[in-house]
Amino acid sequence: MTRLAHERYCDEIAHQIGELRSVVTSGADLSRAVPTTPDWSLEQLVRHLGGALRWAALMVRTGAGKETPEEDVPGFDGPEARGDAAALDAWLAESGDLLVGALRKAGPDARVWSWAGVENAGFWARRMTHEVTVHRADATLAAGLPYEVAPEVAADAVDEWLEIVEWAQRTLPDDEVHELRGPLRTIHLHATDTAPEVNAEWLIRLDEEGVSWSRGHEKATVALRGPLTWVLLAFYRRIPLDDARIEVLGERTVLERWLERATFG
Repeated sequence: MTRLAHERYCDEIAHQIGELRSVVTSGADLSRAVPTTPDWSLEQLVRHLGGALRWAALMVRTGAGKETPEEDVPGFDGPEARGDAAALDAWLAESGDLLVGALRKAGPDARVWSWAGVENAGFWARRMTHEVTVHRADATLAAGLPYEVAPEVAADAVDEWLEIVEWAQRTLPDDEVHELRGPLRTIHLHATDTAPEVNAEWLIRLDEEGVSWSRGHEKATVALRGPLTWVLLAFYRRIPLDDARIEVLGERTVLERWLERATFG
C-alpha cells in the first residue's frame, strides 16, 4: 500500500499536536476520566502522549540501535505542577517540536531501532502520526469537542493497524491474533464520505492461514460502514459499534471478535 510522504507525516504530527493543545487550553477539566482510556484522566493521557513524543524524538535524534529507557528521556514525565493547563500546553508543544524537528532532520531512511523490525525514522514518522491522531480522539471526545481527521491520514491509519496485525501474526506466536484462525470469514470496511481516489474500502480475510487484507469493495460476512473518521474510531475501539454514525451489516459477532483479538492502539 502507498504510504504518505515523510514530510506529510511530519506536517500531520505538528497539526495534530496543535489540535490537541487546543483541547488542553479549552478549559476542559484535566482531571476528567477519559472514557476510551478509562485508567487515565485527560491530563494523564496528555502526559503519556507527550512522553512518547519525547522518547521517539530522542531515539530518532540519536539513531538509537536499541530501545531507549524512559528514564533516559529528558522531560519525559512533564511539568511538575499538576492541573496547570498552561504548563502542560507548553510542555506538549515542546514535545511535538522535538519530534517533528528530529524527523525532518533525519529523513525517512535514517537508521533507528523500532519494535516492529522496520528500523528507520520513517517508521516513527508514521507510527507517531497515528499515535497522536487516535489519542487526540480520546482527548477530544472526552472534552465533548468536535473531531475530524483528513481522509488520507485516516485511511493510512487503518492500513498501518492492519500491517501491524500481520506483523504480530508473523512474529508473536502467543499473540491473540492467532485465535482468529478458522473457517473463512470476511470483514468489509466501507467509508461512505470519501472521494474515489482515497479508495477507503478494505476487505479483511480470516481463515485457517490467519489474517490477510486488501483495499477494495467486496461483499463480506460483515460490513462496517459510515464516514471515514468514525469507521476509523470504531475500528480502533474508540466508539461502540452501536454508535449512530456507523452501521454494522451482517454477522456482527465476526467484527466483535476481530476487535477483541486484533488489539492495538
